[in-house]
Amino acid sequence: MTATRKKPPAESNDHVRRQWLLRVEAEYRSAVLTQELTLWLMQAGASPDLLRDGLRIAEDELVHAELSMETYLAAGGDRGPTLARETLTLPRRLADPLEHDILRVGVDAFCLGETVAVPLFKNLRDGCTVPVARRALDRILRDEVRHRAFGWTLLAWLLETPSGDGLRALVDRELPGWFGRIRRCYAPAYAGRLDTVSDVDRVWGLMAPARYAAVVERTWERDWRPRFARLGITADAAWESARAAV
Repeated sequence: MTATRKKPPAESNDHVRRQWLLRVEAEYRSAVLTQELTLWLMQAGASPDLLRDGLRIAEDELVHAELSMETYLAAGGDRGPTLARETLTLPRRLADPLEHDILRVGVDAFCLGETVAVPLFKNLRDGCTVPVARRALDRILRDEVRHRAFGWTLLAWLLETPSGDGLRALVDRELPGWFGRIRRCYAPAYAGRLDTVSDVDRVWGLMAPARYAAVVERTWERDWRPRFARLGITADAAWESARAAV
């Protein structure tokens, strides 16, 4: 998708355009992967409520991609996203039961990724005043709350299945790596030195890297730790392992 460059509704720059185009790609990728996860849930005999939630989330992500594209174009963008086909699929470990791969995606992408997305998008929205960008962030934030709930409902369901003990052991084994990925993505070691953002970036819904790191730390205390604990999973050692590795 391409379009003739139009005058932005507010001063913009290459960084704003790049970040919104990356968001288009990320949201579209999330739509595809959620659709595939929902297929796995159908094959595993999940409840109709979970299946409908998965399909609705895939549709949400498409809307997010569209809104992000509108924002990118409004900021003066004039090209389409780059979508590598090899990134638009979920890896299936054929030696493992399907439920193991469902859990891997559910915890990594939803219990972790969508849970931290709620406060991240709230922070992005707080300084955003450009109407097209604010409209996109309003919709994304509203939907992320429901996406977060889907992840924790899915994990609770998996732990109650006959495979629950093995799945619980899988969480204990792989949680350090999942936390590590989140920290490398949102709270890299250099983030503390980048604690400012330009006025132009802020009004378009961007924020400083150091703020991402702070949100990740708060999410551990306010969400991840207590939510895992309610499911009988002690995540402290996994979190400390991930923190030491970054």
